[in-house]
Amino acid sequence: MVKLICGPMATLSHQAFRMLVERFGGCDEYFTEMINAPSLLNMGPFEKFYLLDGPEPKKIVWQLTGNKKEKLAEAAYFLAAKNGIGIDLNMGCCAPQIYSTGAGIAWMLKDLKETEATVKAVKERLNDYEKETGKHVRLSVKCRLGGEDFTEKSFFNFAEVLVKNGVELISLHPRTIKEKERNLPRWEWGKKLYEHFGKKIPVYLNGCIKDETSAKKALAAFPEVAGLMISRAAAQEPWIFARLSGKILEQSQIDAEELALAFIDYVEEFQPKEFYKTRLQRFFSYYCKNFSFAHYFSIQMLNCSTLEESRNSVKEYFAKQGSDRILQIKKETDYKNEE
Repeated sequence: MVKLICGPMATLSHQAFRMLVERFGGCDEYFTEMINAPSLLNMGPFEKFYLLDGPEPKKIVWQLTGNKKEKLAEAAYFLAAKNGIGIDLNMGCCAPQIYSTGAGIAWMLKDLKETEATVKAVKERLNDYEKETGKHVRLSVKCRLGGEDFTEKSFFNFAEVLVKNGVELISLHPRTIKEKERNLPRWEWGKKLYEHFGKKIPVYLNGCIKDETSAKKALAAFPEVAGLMISRAAAQEPWIFARLSGKILEQSQIDAEELALAFIDYVEEFQPKEFYKTRLQRFFSYYCKNFSFAHYFSIQMLNCSTLEESRNSVKEYFAKQGSDRILQIKKETDYKNEE
């Protein structure tokens, strides 16, 4: 059975968003948004919000980012004591503000000895925790193919460093550092990676999986994939996991206004007030794509400064465009059991 995974997204993969997805039956695993290792260890005023593990603590995978092995190792040990099933090291984020600091995809571009020492240090601390408590915490890495000059040899050399030092699962977004959304990811590289390790290391695929058609294409390229990781498409359609898993009935109706207002309520409950604006702006930049006047609706939400303004904008839009309020959601064919 192919797992369905909610991917890590900055300012989105927090508890308020997970609550929304869970209303439709949820998914198999929830990766958190990136947690900065040094900030976590310093326990600043906002770190407790990154540590919320609802609504399904046993499905949580904590994703860590950082540029120092000592900080990443200690942060992994700290998170191991929390609910959740695993620690994921972000070695794939290509946002300039991340990799310019030596984090994210920078780990794929450094001398392999430095990357190896870091992965080894993290695994050792997770082993320490397991010896002390008996609880095993899975170690995974999310990565890309590498830099623009990547080769099969450089990619597999990097992957071998991961597996040699205890990484148990790899989430692959098969694009290079500069490849954007214009072209489909090279999903066949997931299969190459899986076969390189004798089909013993599970691989998740990430990137442009947004509906039944793209899921089928990913599976056609890599039939043995352990999981399909969906990110931005889940922000647009929080019910996408229910569609693809068959949890949604043949045809279901969703009250789009009620769902939008519920998300605002969740943000108020589970995020600090300093985060309200950015969390709402990011979510509605995707969610508004479901509607007839998507750009107008998105701009209205972008201009809101308070929760009440956001609620009023939602109500005003659907009062004017009532035909958009009820979304007819059709069940996807069971793509997992088809050729």
